[in-house]
Amino acid sequence: MHESLSDSQSGMQADPALRTSRYRVSGMDCGSCAAKIETALRRVPGIREVRVSVPAGTVAVSHDDTLGADAVVRPLAALGYGATPADPGAGAGPSGCGGGCGGGADHAHSHSHTHSHSHGDADEASWWRGGKARLTMTAGAALAAATVLGLLVPATEPWAFPLALMVGLVPMARRALAAARAGTPFSIEMLMTVAAIGALLIGAVEEAATVLVLFLIGELLEGVAAGRARAGIRGLTALVPDTALLEQDGGAPQAVPAAGLAVGSVILVRPGDRVAADGIVLSGRSAVDESPVTGESVPKLKREGDAVFAGTINANGALRVRVTAAARDNTIARIVRLVEEAQASKAPTERLIDRFARFYTPGIVGVAALVALVPPLAFGGGWSEWIYRALAVLLIGCPCALVISTPAAIAAGLSNGARRGLLLKGGAVLEALGRITTVAFDKTGTLTEGRPRVTDLIPFGGSEAELLADAAALEAGSSHPLARAILAAAADRGIAPPAAGEVTALPGAGLNGRVAGRRVALLSPQAVTSALRPAQAEQAAAFAEAGKTVSVLLVDGIAAGLIAMRDEPRPDARSGIAALARAGIRSLMVTGDNTRTAGAVAGALGMTAHAELLPEDKLRIVRGLQADGQRVAKVGDGINDAPALAAADVGIAMGSGTDVALETADAAILHGRVGDVAAMVALSRRTMANIRQNIALALGLKAVFLLTTVLGITGLWPAILADTGATVLVTANALRLLSVRA
Repeated sequence: MHESLSDSQSGMQADPALRTSRYRVSGMDCGSCAAKIETALRRVPGIREVRVSVPAGTVAVSHDDTLGADAVVRPLAALGYGATPADPGAGAGPSGCGGGCGGGADHAHSHSHTHSHSHGDADEASWWRGGKARLTMTAGAALAAATVLGLLVPATEPWAFPLALMVGLVPMARRALAAARAGTPFSIEMLMTVAAIGALLIGAVEEAATVLVLFLIGELLEGVAAGRARAGIRGLTALVPDTALLEQDGGAPQAVPAAGLAVGSVILVRPGDRVAADGIVLSGRSAVDESPVTGESVPKLKREGDAVFAGTINANGALRVRVTAAARDNTIARIVRLVEEAQASKAPTERLIDRFARFYTPGIVGVAALVALVPPLAFGGGWSEWIYRALAVLLIGCPCALVISTPAAIAAGLSNGARRGLLLKGGAVLEALGRITTVAFDKTGTLTEGRPRVTDLIPFGGSEAELLADAAALEAGSSHPLARAILAAAADRGIAPPAAGEVTALPGAGLNGRVAGRRVALLSPQAVTSALRPAQAEQAAAFAEAGKTVSVLLVDGIAAGLIAMRDEPRPDARSGIAALARAGIRSLMVTGDNTRTAGAVAGALGMTAHAELLPEDKLRIVRGLQADGQRVAKVGDGINDAPALAAADVGIAMGSGTDVALETADAAILHGRVGDVAAMVALSRRTMANIRQNIALALGLKAVFLLTTVLGITGLWPAILADTGATVLVTANALRLLSVRA
């Protein structure tokens, strides 16, 4: 049902007599919302097909020319959702990026043009102005006022709490009736309404008002989280600079808008600049930081004929680049599109309480109707007696304990996780985690620490301290990841590097300079093959085979030693993977890093590796696993992980990751521990077991007292007291989750 907008719209246009209109919907944040909206719109005359995307906050309808101007807006407004026509170019298809995907701002500039989603950002910033927020705050204030008034003037309690309850109940009941008229009679709103009215009739008004406010708060937080996720991915466009230096007619390069670059244009990328477009290097050599696209922590050497990607960062040499893709089709634009399409094609998870409401509410109403009608009609029973018993059935069946059982357990589980640095965006995510069968991990910054460190020092004559001191002298002041690794290793050993002079960067090769009167160079093995003896070259090759980056130190032209560096696995990575295996969950690595490094790290952790992947490759692997029937969690920390995070059944971001990854994901691990993935799964399974216990307890007590009431063994008030006791018991059972270490 919830397929990508680009796919759905192409399918919806198959009949030339039909038109497709797209609307942006506010207040839609879960699978239950999507189901109600689709059911309501399918009943509107003139609408032939409906496609709902919860993550994008849109609905597309295929309709004929008879559809009225407000035929979509009106039924959605009755359900409590706002709807406004969306710009057809604002969608997730190729036309959705337009020039904007290539013309975002870099970190030093603000946007110089308006994006089609700008109003979404405004909604995100002012969520507290929305109708849902106003209702929640008003209902909460009314409950607080009733509580204070009841304490100060006890005589006001009989009317203060019912009035406070009505503040939230009336809009809730209105939404429930609108959903019933639109084809969804047994919604969560109807369940809440029945529970509140039942509690009002039996005198448990304080409980009903509290449950209603808690429900409204949960809905509000779910909506805010959904809005942040929609806004976060749009921040990707800020990776591409506003302007590019375009070469024209042999003159000096001129600054032009990056969004207007045509395929075949030649641009100049200076050291320190972000690359403005996808292209091929025509001339120049430089290291380019590709971590935004590939996730690889070490910059990659680029020379004539190599491809470069929009949004990557040129390090130390000028490059002339021929543009190969327009702004709307560059790498960052493709990532945005992939994320939006992945989100739109992922069917929203239906919460357990939503599934339960579909059966429980009509079941209780049906039983009450049978109790009222069958004995008088079939067996000559007294109408007043059996109508009284039917009312008792409705009151005993009041789902107070059931309504509170799931939110209480979910809230306790989410709170437990938050205290341990496990952040989950809502109950649906907490439920889904327990069903995961495969976890796909990114490597850099997820399984590993995300920064290289020195692993081996091999001096060819002097000491390790001398080797490290000379290398640190050349690297002093550099921000290159490998330079930071060498400087950190020297600091850890208490080595104060001597001063270096005449330091020169050799693009793609390394550094040279003068230290203590000697010519010292720190170069890649490929740049100094003639200076290495066979045994030394073999040692360098062995390090490279183990996935390590090797630098050769030359002193006055003679090899003085090797320094090997690698981004090492996190301390708990191996035990974290083992914990998942014990839980019956398979782990694999999906990374943009090179095959050799990925294989070495994966081998040490006992998992399979898929390497040298672009964002679309990671997305393809996740979807392939899902097609095979696997429930997939994707764990990552970078922009390049965003499409796969969005497509996975559960996306989990490392807390140290990029804002885009954190916003796109369903959950976040704040402490950066691999073992916390298994802890999340255990917490989910424990929470779901608690919910099942609560439902069994509440239903069991209700079943006993329903039976005894119908048979006349017990009266109404013992049954009501039992229902209140069930509410207390399920709440106490749910609160046990607060102290559990899963």
